[in-house]
Order: sequence, then C-alpha cells, then structure tokens
Amino acid sequence: MNISGLDYNTQRERLVLPEYGREVQKMVDYAIALPTKAERQRCAETIVSIMERMFPQTRENADSKQKLWDHLAIMSGFKLDIDYPVDITEAKNIMKKPQPMGYPKEKNPVKHYGSMVFELFEKLKAMQPGPERDELTRLTANQMKRNLMQWSHGSSDDEKIASDLARFTDGKIQLDLDTFKFSVGSMKEPGEKRRKRNDRQQIR
Repeated sequence: MNISGLDYNTQRERLVLPEYGREVQKMVDYAIALPTKAERQRCAETIVSIMERMFPQTRENADSKQKLWDHLAIMSGFKLDIDYPVDITEAKNIMKKPQPMGYPKEKNPVKHYGSMVFELFEKLKAMQPGPERDELTRLTANQMKRNLMQWSHGSSDDEKIASDLARFTDGKIQLDLDTFKFSVGSMKEPGEKRRKRNDRQQIR
C-alpha cells in the first residue's frame, strides 16, 4: 500500500546507471534542457567532476576520463548536445543488448551418452589404429558405462556398450569383450554397494 505524498523508488523512473544515484541523473536531465550549448557544456563539465569525486579510486585508471564522459552520454540517452572531449561512439555499443546466442540444434541420437561422448566418437573415427586410439577407446567405453549406469539406475550392458561404440564410430571401433576390461572400481552398482554394507553390519 502506497501512502499519498511519499516518493517511492518503485514509482520512479528507472535509473540508467544506478551507481551514480538519482541526484546525478537529475543534473544530467537539467543539463539537457539548458537553452544554450555554452551552458550545457559548463554544466556537463561540472557533472563529470562530481562523478569523478564519487569514485576517486578510478582516477588512477588510464581510461577514467573516457569512462566518465561515456557514462554521461549514456545517462543523457545521447541527447546532451555538447562538445565531448573524448570520442563517445563506443559508448553506444555499451548499451546495446547482446545478440541472443543460438541454441545448438544438433541432437544426439541417444541422450544418455551426452554430447561429450559423441565428440569422442568423432575423434575415434578420425584416428588411425595405434596406442593413442586404444587409450581413447578405453576412456570412451568406460565413460559410456558410467553414463549408461546412471540412466539405467545402476545397471549396464557391456554388449550394448560395444554395439553402440561400433555403431557411432561407423564400425571403426570394435570392442572385444573377451579381452577388454572395464575400470569397474568406481562403477559398482548401487544395489551391490547396499548389499555389501548390509552384510558388514550383520557381521558386526
């Protein structure tokens, strides 16, 4: 509930650069309305001096003068007709809204492996046979197993992993399950962990 006669911030015009406060913004608005360029110029220089005193730590910066005049131009909506001592054309770019980033439209055939695994598939397809490809194959297969276990609530199928690895590498990678060993140290199924924990508790 608003009380008549009181000035609420929510009812005021939104500040362009809130760090300078509403009083400085009023000064800028006043400068814009002055009838002669000479008056506007003097008023603008006074305003910039006030802004500088508000943030004395910025004086040591090489671009402090540029920044202050850029901010003055921005607060005036670029309507302040004066002779700026610096080039303020870049100030307009500060206020431009960034272009929306395009959302990647590429979709993975199966969600549970994720985009990172599909990037590994592409690398494997381009690699020549050798120790480096063997190592990347090992890392990829183990990551696939982790992802599959997470999506399958703790269960995984090694044959499915081998099949998918061959499928998504266009047959370049054929995983021999008779010789390949998954790094299962960190991949124990939740049910198995619970069973072992319960067994230990019963023994105690």
